[in-house]
Parts: sequence; C-alpha cells; structure tokens
Amino acid sequence: MAAMLPTKINNWAFETIPQKGLNDRQGYQPRGKTLGGSSSTNAMLYVRGNKWDYDHWRSLGNKGWSYADVLPYFKKAEHNEAIDDEFHGQGGPLNVSNATDASTLNNKFIESCEMNGVPVTADYNGKQQEGAFMYQRTVINGERCSAAKAYLTPIMERSNLTIYTHALTEKVVIKNNKATGVRFKQQGKSIEIGANKEVVLSGGAFGSPQLLMLSGIGPADHLKEKGIDVIKDLPGVGQNLQDHIDYVQTFKTDNTSDTFGLSIKGSVKILQSMLQWKKHRTGKITSTIAESGEFFKSSDEIEMPDLQLVWIAGIVDDHARKVNFGHGYSCHITLLRPESVGEVKLDTSNPEDALLIDPNFFNHPNDMAVLLEGAKRMQKILTDKPFDGIRGDMLYNVEEGDDVALEEDIRNRADTQYHPIGTCKMGAKDDVLAVVDNELRVYGIDSLRVVDASIMPSLIGGNTNAPCIMIGEKAADMIRAGSIVKETEEAVSECC
Repeated sequence: MAAMLPTKINNWAFETIPQKGLNDRQGYQPRGKTLGGSSSTNAMLYVRGNKWDYDHWRSLGNKGWSYADVLPYFKKAEHNEAIDDEFHGQGGPLNVSNATDASTLNNKFIESCEMNGVPVTADYNGKQQEGAFMYQRTVINGERCSAAKAYLTPIMERSNLTIYTHALTEKVVIKNNKATGVRFKQQGKSIEIGANKEVVLSGGAFGSPQLLMLSGIGPADHLKEKGIDVIKDLPGVGQNLQDHIDYVQTFKTDNTSDTFGLSIKGSVKILQSMLQWKKHRTGKITSTIAESGEFFKSSDEIEMPDLQLVWIAGIVDDHARKVNFGHGYSCHITLLRPESVGEVKLDTSNPEDALLIDPNFFNHPNDMAVLLEGAKRMQKILTDKPFDGIRGDMLYNVEEGDDVALEEDIRNRADTQYHPIGTCKMGAKDDVLAVVDNELRVYGIDSLRVVDASIMPSLIGGNTNAPCIMIGEKAADMIRAGSIVKETEEAVSECC
C-alpha cells in the first residue's frame, strides 16, 4: 500500500476539483487499478461499521438491508481465524486475521485511549463497536487477502470465466431500455460483449456513475451538455457523493525498532524481515502498518460512535507523497458521518478523461465542529504519559488548546480516508436521487444492476471494504433468486 498509494502503480490517482473547505486545495483520490480494485491497494483493515448504519438504510425504505439482513452475508464472506461466534463466519473466501508482529507501541496507544476515557473493546465488529482495539485484517499466511485473492484466484480456470486486463470499459450497450452487453477498449480496439441475462457494474463510487452517464443514463441536462444521447433521465446518477474526511498528526521518534521509517537501521530491519517472511511467512513486513484504533463519540448525546482513530507505526504525510527521513508514528482521525454531500460529473464524453470529483468537504459547518473535537482528543492521546520518553517533535506543530491553529491545520492538510460512496444511491422509487432499487437494479433499465459502494445511501461508521464485499455476496443471491424465478416462469409458459 505505501508504495502504490502515492504513485500510479495500480492506482487511478484521481484528484478532486479545488475544495473551498480545504483552503482551495485539490484533494487526492487514489483508487485501485487492478484485479480486486481498491481491496488490492488498501490498508487491509477489516471493519464492518455499526449496526445503526444498516438499520438506518432500512429506515430509508430499503427493505432487506437492516443489520439483521446483512449480518448473514458478512458471515458468509468471512473466514475469521480468531473469532467464531454469532457475529463472525468460518469457511468463507475472505480471510480475516489478527495482527502479527505488530509494533509494541500499539500498547501505548491503547493504554492512552483508556486513560482518556474509552475502554478496550474485545471485538469492534461484534456486539460493541465503541472502544480501543487492535485492527482485524484481511490477511492470509502473511499476504494480502484482496477481493481478487479471495474470489477470483481460486476459480481462474473455470470455463465460464474470462478476465480481460488492460481494458477500459466505454459504455453499457442498451437496446429498448434493456442492457444487452458492454463495450470496452483493449489495445486501441473497441470490443463489444453481449449479456445473456444481466450486466453488473462494479466500478465503484466514481466508475459506476461515469459508465451510466456515458451510456446515456443520468441527469438529462448534464448528458445533453456533454453531447450524450439521453436514454434514461436519472437525476441521482453522480449525486449523493459522501466521503470520510480525515486528518493526521505525526510525531518523530528515535525508536527505530518498533516503527517503520527511512533510516539505515530501519532498512536493515526490513531486509531481515523480508528473509523471515520468505522462510516463515512472518515478520515485520506482514504488518498492515495501520495496526490499532478506536471508535468513540464526540458527545454523550449521540447514539453511536461518530469518530474513528487509526494509529500508524510510521510517518504519514500527504498520502505518503511527501518523503520524511527518520522514524515516527502517526494517527488518523476520521469523521464517520459527515453531513457534507458532493457530486461526480463528466468533464467530457471521452471515457479516458478524468471526472469532475467534488466531495464538497466541510460544506456543512457541523463537520468541522465534530472533527475539531476529535482532533483535540487525538492530540491528547498522542501527548499523554504512555508516549513520554519516545515522543519527539510534532511534524506539523499545533499547540494544544489553540483551536484556531488546529482548524487551520485541518483545512491545510485534511483529505479523504479513501471511502467515497453513494453516487448510485439505493432508494425507493419516489426518492428523486435513487438510482437503484433495493435489489440494486437500475431504475428504468432492464437487466442492469450496480453492485459496489456507490449504492450505499449513506456512509457507514467505518472502512468500506468489508461492506462492499457484503454487498457483493448479497447481490449474488439476488441475481440467483431472480434467475430461478425467471426460469420457472419460462418453464410454466412453455408447458402451459
């Protein structure tokens, strides 16, 4: 992840339009450009969100999406090496494991969290999300367990599976308001493939709305402006963009044994760890670097945690795009349920051109107020007694208690936590921004579904990889059920 995030290695490396709430900076939006998508480039943290999130989806009119409805699909997808109870699954394709060879400094972080009023939670994906913990990870045998590793690698030889790589999808082919296939470009040549039953889009919060709009499905005025023939006027396509805004504080340290960093000692330890991994599949390089965290409430008045901490055993600066020599440790504070909402639009009708991405960060004043409180708490945790003796200078110094300086630093450096969602919103037919129904079928177009984070009506309280895989599992059952019903209807029609 650290190598791919700041580069275009397997990374679309999108940028937002200038963000007023970020002092007119352009935000950075890395997205996976390989099999497995962003699950092949992310930090491998296994986080489901809060029970409240899914019950909220159901309250918005999305039948079948309550926590009780989705929990079986989280369990179906999962093979948890450490936990076997009513909240976790065994035997699923996605391997989930506890941290190995983690930094001992995680203990200091968790101790400091406890000193600041939040207890340890045994399983933040189980009964109680709130608390401090070591992250569960999508890791197997010392390697990343991406969606591709879990679901594609074991079935590569199947005769009914064809994988095209180095290919760019150009549009969905639609005839008589029915999706009949897709057109993509590979090695400069456009290729069209037909669909016997359905077309499923899984391009993510940016790719899926882009493909719908390029195919003539979206806000009519916007499509006409870009010279695209309108097949279905769906105003919600590209709207409802939500993302987790995130702020990082970093401290330097002389501790080279328990942190990652650019130093002679650090390089020697990494080389030793690589040899250890080759022999035993263990060692420091099996760390996710993002190792411990905390979910907590900004106020006792709210029902569920609205802030998340991610402690990092290394220096984090501008998505690792700024190089800092030496060692340190960092912590992210993430606003889990921002009230600011943005949009995604086409810049041109060329599928190779970048989108106009506008998360609209800090447009709603409540977002800064809540994140500011979280950042103050994070700084208190990082400067409390457990870190005495190892804590060096702050990378971007902000004096504790100076809220004005802290807010300015947030506006100068905060950015995405890589969780864009919502641009093909799932909702009831009378919801003007709904793009898909509760079975993820695109309104007004037959045989077309969207299955990815773009269908989420609202952000969940945590990382989005595990929920996306849950959505995929649930959609697979919906597609199978639909096929069985259709085949039964056809059989009845033929015989009667």
